[in-house]
Amino acid sequence: MADFHEVRFPADIAFGSTGGPERRTEIVTLGSGREQRNSRWAHSRRRFEAGYGIRSLDDLAAVIAFFEERRGRLCGFRFRDPVDFRSCLPSQTPAATDQTLGTGDGSTATFQLVKRYGAGIAPYDRPVRKPVAGTVQVAVNGAGQTADRWWVDVTSGTVGFNAGFVPAAGAVVTAGFEFDVPVRFEKDTLDIDLAAFEAGSVPSVPLTEIRV
Repeated sequence: MADFHEVRFPADIAFGSTGGPERRTEIVTLGSGREQRNSRWAHSRRRFEAGYGIRSLDDLAAVIAFFEERRGRLCGFRFRDPVDFRSCLPSQTPAATDQTLGTGDGSTATFQLVKRYGAGIAPYDRPVRKPVAGTVQVAVNGAGQTADRWWVDVTSGTVGFNAGFVPAAGAVVTAGFEFDVPVRFEKDTLDIDLAAFEAGSVPSVPLTEIRV
């Protein structure tokens, strides 16, 4: 069985989830009172609580079925972050010039999709490994590229150019897209209390981002 299933957690339930990025920082306090801080992770990791999106018994049944098919924590899957799922702002429509992937050198034909956060002091480039099929657009020096010139691997987030269309030296390669987060269930159990659920209690369905 593959350790990652290219299937998305039910989107209507994901829309009601909570969560966001997590980082791991080590802080050492010196005798002078000053601090030394070191980041142990090059990339942040998302955590989500999907239980808040479960609003009916049918939703609950759908999550149980999804959990069983993934065999609990065994297999990863796609999850749509309700607040961060586009190369642009959530209220905007992705455009081919949203994110810079790199600069051509006349021979490099493949580029990794990324999303940049911040600007100026220390922007962070997040690799995007799970773009949504049919949403990726590509441009070179601001000119949109037709589908016969390039391809995208939606399982890895790699964009490649076909022979004869490799970006020239100095050409800026950009892209726009929607994307999912690769995650897994954080526990091998789903603790369901039907009486508590019917009384308004939210079941816990924690998810954590994985590296793929």
